[in-house]
Amino acid sequence: MNENIKVMEIIYRDSEMAVFSLKSLLETLKDKNNKIKETITHILEGYERYQDDALKALEELDATPQKEGVMAKMASKMGIQKEVKTDNSDSAISEMLIQGISMGSIEMEQKLSECEEHLDKSYRKLAKDFLKFQEDNIKTLKKEL
Repeated sequence: MNENIKVMEIIYRDSEMAVFSLKSLLETLKDKNNKIKETITHILEGYERYQDDALKALEELDATPQKEGVMAKMASKMGIQKEVKTDNSDSAISEMLIQGISMGSIEMEQKLSECEEHLDKSYRKLAKDFLKFQEDNIKTLKKEL
């Protein structure tokens, strides 16, 4: 499998999981008065854009995206519900989101360091933009701690 496909799959899979998790989080916070919901919505919109962009890139590369499994999604949803039930403060939610985004950011950084020079220019740009998006979200969420 070529490196362009591998990197686009990482972006797609991370974005898909983030979209699912952020929607679950917003649903869990629906009846709560958290100020962080606006930030979460903004981050969600960004992940939706990257999911669409990665899907288009994979289609250009004649590749089918690898989706996250149902078990991973259910584990995420149950973890979110448990965390919010334990502590639904904006600070606790920010910390949870920072941990999740950091995991995806580290994976993207590692893959880029392995294969950046082998990526086509447009896919390299998308991957770097995605990584910056994740880093910017972490900075934004740290302000909520």
